[in-house]
Amino acid sequence: MASPRLISCVLALATLTVGACSSIAPTPEGGSSTVSGVAGGDAGSASAAPSASALTPEAYKAELDGRHKPMADAIGSLAGARGVKALDQRVSKAEETLSGAAESLAALVPPADVRPQHDAYVTSLQDFVTALGATSGKVGARALCTSSAVLADLGAKLKALDEAGEALQKAGDYPADVVDVKAARKQTRRLGNGSFVRNGSFGGRSSLEIDNGAGRDAVVTVMRGKSKAFSVYVRRKAKFKVKGVRDGSYKIYFTHGVDWDGRNKAFTRECSFERFQKSVTFKTTVTATQIRWHDWRVTLHAITGGNARTAPVDPESFPG
Repeated sequence: MASPRLISCVLALATLTVGACSSIAPTPEGGSSTVSGVAGGDAGSASAAPSASALTPEAYKAELDGRHKPMADAIGSLAGARGVKALDQRVSKAEETLSGAAESLAALVPPADVRPQHDAYVTSLQDFVTALGATSGKVGARALCTSSAVLADLGAKLKALDEAGEALQKAGDYPADVVDVKAARKQTRRLGNGSFVRNGSFGGRSSLEIDNGAGRDAVVTVMRGKSKAFSVYVRRKAKFKVKGVRDGSYKIYFTHGVDWDGRNKAFTRECSFERFQKSVTFKTTVTATQIRWHDWRVTLHAITGGNARTAPVDPESFPG
């Protein structure tokens, strides 16, 4: 009996990747000029508004204390967000909470001896709220994708608010220490090309070649049913071949981005989430004279003549 011949059947799968009257009153002519006033009154004091009295230290402390926990909780909740959707919601909530606090505190008249520290605290809080508004837009556009990236983006304003709160607290033991998180510096971390984020069980004859011609690194996650077969890191403008893929039908997901957070297994900036619309099938056929199997090649960028479409994926549905 003749020995089986080994034949590799290579099928090319290419992608077309997708990887917002006014009017002027006429000037009156003529007329007489008139003068009005209050008979018997003091002209100088008639228009003077009474000045608000400064709060006592106890009353001022109570005003700060009533806002301390909601402010601190909003910042802490932002730092603890997991997932893009939760991050988006918590940035918006923090902006709403801190904006209300800034408006209320700006209307207070603090004890005279801490007026400079109070004004500096309110100013830094207003600046932080403005920065939160800009950051919210970045999260919505997927320019920022994790809480660490948001904190890094807010780093300077967060530090200024922390320092202003500490200064006010030291000036009279006032509860203004609302910042209990630290912002890490902006990073651009990467894994080596072909590093497995999640290793799999191999031993088949087939292979999956991944061509990432995009301008950002990618992580490709291959699913068999509801289970992850493997996840592999492919750098931008690079290729990698996964060998030993077992027979079966698989769905292929991929995320592009910048700065890989290995602890949370996510890109922190410029992230996108996609999948191939069609599954790929690896199948080995053994006959008396042949062993035949399928190898697949996928591209993660648009190419001419691509025959497989991709679709965006909700980040909350992406297999992490």
